[in-house]
Amino acid sequence: MNDTMLAAVVTPEKTLEVHSVPLPRFGPYEALVAMRFGATCAATDQRVIDHGHRRPLRYPGILGHESVGRVIAVGEKVSSFAVGDLITRVGAPDAEEISSIWGGFAQYGVARDWQAMERDGLDKALYARSRVNKVVPPDIPERVAPMIITWRETLSYVQRVGIRKGMRVLVAGSGANALAFTGHCAYAGADVCVLGAPAREALFRRGGAREYIDYHAGDVDARLRAAFPHGIDCFLDAIGYPQNANTVLPLLDPGAVVAVYGWHARKDYGMNPFLAAHSFRVYCDGYDEPETHDEVIRRIREGVLDASLYYDLNTPVPLVDIASAFADLRARKALKYLIDLRDT
Repeated sequence: MNDTMLAAVVTPEKTLEVHSVPLPRFGPYEALVAMRFGATCAATDQRVIDHGHRRPLRYPGILGHESVGRVIAVGEKVSSFAVGDLITRVGAPDAEEISSIWGGFAQYGVARDWQAMERDGLDKALYARSRVNKVVPPDIPERVAPMIITWRETLSYVQRVGIRKGMRVLVAGSGANALAFTGHCAYAGADVCVLGAPAREALFRRGGAREYIDYHAGDVDARLRAAFPHGIDCFLDAIGYPQNANTVLPLLDPGAVVAVYGWHARKDYGMNPFLAAHSFRVYCDGYDEPETHDEVIRRIREGVLDASLYYDLNTPVPLVDIASAFADLRARKALKYLIDLRDT
């Protein structure tokens, strides 16, 4: 194995470039993984590239948080991973000259055995964020596995919001997270409508939406009232536009919940509660991605979670061409792209 690898690096100049970087080192509680595939996240990844992420980040940094890799070597204290295991949410760690902005778009990465660290009584702060490093069962295809990250995150959020059978839910957004919310809510037995871009209506109907409303339409209010003659129990804002919430408030039933997942304008999310006819609840908590891992695996096996709705499984984008994939995402030519990270 060489001492270097290829990785997608966000530069201080706000560009995404593929650089040769040092191969990651791994410690006694860690495993070295050969990265297999990763998925783009149009919202978070693009925000990182534009230097607009809510957290301060160090540039240059290796991008990517939806990648999976196979274990090729383990540290002496690793007991939860074995060579050959496929692990979720792995990436290259921080290095002296280059940071890890999750580090998933690289040819090699590191998984941390948080279970062994917990058993050995180490400080939880050392491993809490590594709980996302989970083993993927061998019957789940490598090209499907990157979607586990999106599905775990959004399913945890939906369950914590309290979506259940019979609820009337409006999802705002037409990206991958909104599509995942739509599918999770429909699976729970909710009546789901979507407010989004018209080009993606057919996709969202396939994903479980009963009705789809173009947010560009001049009669959005009337269309929402027609879609929800008996009111709305939950408004799930996958984007973070307060104008959508203010449009929806008059339709909320007593005790309805407004859940703002998206970060687009969360800092200045101006919602006027007096537009609502009744009191409502605002969900301000987040999600715990690892808690839904087993349920997501079960639903993949059941066939209700379909990665092909999100990206092309057959023609992944080579790592060296990742910048072109993000240019196409910015132009809204696709929902997501599957990135081939294999060192061949």
